[in-house]
Amino acid sequence: MDAGEGGAAAVFRGLFELTRPGNVAAAGALTFTGSFVASGFGAAVAPVVAAVAATGFATAAGNAVNDYFDRAVDRVNRPERPIPRGAVTARTALVFSGLLFLGAVVAAVALPLAAVAIAVANLLALLAYTKLFKGLPGVGNVVVAYLTGSTFLFGAAAVGRVADPAAVVLFALAALATLSREVVKDVEDTEGDRAEGLRTLPIVAGERTALRVGAAVLVAAVAASAIPYAMGTFGPAYVAVVLPADLVMLDAIRLSFTDPGVAQRRLKRGMFLAAVAFIVGRAVGAVGGAV
Repeated sequence: MDAGEGGAAAVFRGLFELTRPGNVAAAGALTFTGSFVASGFGAAVAPVVAAVAATGFATAAGNAVNDYFDRAVDRVNRPERPIPRGAVTARTALVFSGLLFLGAVVAAVALPLAAVAIAVANLLALLAYTKLFKGLPGVGNVVVAYLTGSTFLFGAAAVGRVADPAAVVLFALAALATLSREVVKDVEDTEGDRAEGLRTLPIVAGERTALRVGAAVLVAAVAASAIPYAMGTFGPAYVAVVLPADLVMLDAIRLSFTDPGVAQRRLKRGMFLAAVAFIVGRAVGAVGGAV
């Protein structure tokens, strides 16, 4: 379908859907969280806004180019997406992703060198993932896990605090939890991935083995969540929020052995609740320190 067949509104709607706006908003929120966890209420506004914008553009671009490369698989696994259903042509999606990547570069150029380095590394990882790594057993999952966790580091780097201990732990927790969720999602998508000849972890090692790997990684993520309290960085308020988040994620990984579709969505909710715990921990600490 093009503008002549479905009208410009249908094409624009398809382009909007390509970005997966929910994911864009979530990624921007993660970057903001990284900035706040690293610096509290003292961060300058301009670099935080630039970092959030760069993350949003890069996430949208990555989603669009991923749909371009995944268009054959999506005919089986996600036929409702814009390219398989004909709302947007593959070529249009590719050009659109290029424009979004350009927007990310423009937004990031004024940030500190560490943030620019992370942005460049992420751009290369995104391109390599969609073209090379996605179908390799476990490798694509690790790349996605890094990219998700790095949004927190990018936010911390934007305010000049890339080595902040809480931000580093948040990066590790998010990366590990995302790796677990990506494995569960691969189990959910096994049918379409096998039809396209992809060699994902569940296809190569078996679904049960893949889920056991995901469970082990998730347990490591939950263990990492205790570090800020053990180090004295955050106090009881952090524990009060992160403990329910841990329980949600652990229950989700248990559920993955019977219903991976529901489990991966529940894992995502647990991950966001864990991010909230870091915000609460930093906010309470900042207020307490000011009193």
